Amino acid sequence: MSKILIADDEKALRLLIAGTLEIGDYDILEADNGIQALETVERERPDLVILDVMMPGMTGYEVCRYIKSDPDLQDIKVLILTAKGQQSEKEAAWEALADHYLAKPFSPVELLSRVEEIMKKT
Repeated sequence: MSKILIADDEKALRLLIAGTLEIGDYDILEADNGIQALETVERERPDLVILDVMMPGMTGYEVCRYIKSDPDLQDIKVLILTAKGQQSEKEAAWEALADHYLAKPFSPVELLSRVEEIMKKT
């Protein structure tokens, strides 16, 4: 079973994402801040991390950069999920070496489709 970590400081959004992904056969992990997200990544080695950008402790970009710079973690897929949909934010996601980017608000169907596409490639 594939593991997915949802890292977002908004509990309601974590629940929405987890509920959306229940359709798939995924083991869902959650973190409510950047530091907890990174600790969970190091301990659990999820297949995919869905990262909000603005979180306490560390931003999603900082977490992503850490994951992608660590040879033991760099194969973990990262999806940046943010309310900041400007081009500069997309560029920041790519500079942090994120694998995917999705702006809020998002369609649950779009999120599920994107996650299924990512998981087929892992």
